[in-house]
Amino acid sequence: MYRQGDVLIMPVAEDSVPARALEDAGEPRDGRGRLVLALGEVTGHAHAVQGPGRLVRERGEFGPMLLHLPQGGRVVHEEHAAIPLPKGWFRVIRQREYVPGSVARVVAD
Repeated sequence: MYRQGDVLIMPVAEDSVPARALEDAGEPRDGRGRLVLALGEVTGHAHAVQGPGRLVRERGEFGPMLLHLPQGGRVVHEEHAAIPLPKGWFRVIRQREYVPGSVARVVAD
């Protein structure tokens, strides 16, 4: 299990990856060629993956994302140390913020 700021990355066995994710082309890369896992609303900084792979978004506002890294990669962010990831499939989860009396929301980075 890996964590960088408000992003949690958990290894997933390939046989548990949904068939639609195996076939999905994935999200486009940003202007720097990165797969953006989370974009900071306040700073504009991004938790992003460098290296070959693809990011598949699941349905729902807080739905997890699936990340496939066939050769491994690195999670980078302007304010955190880079995290190396081995090859494989990962579930990417954004931390949620609970405010009593309101709806849970994604943490603003």
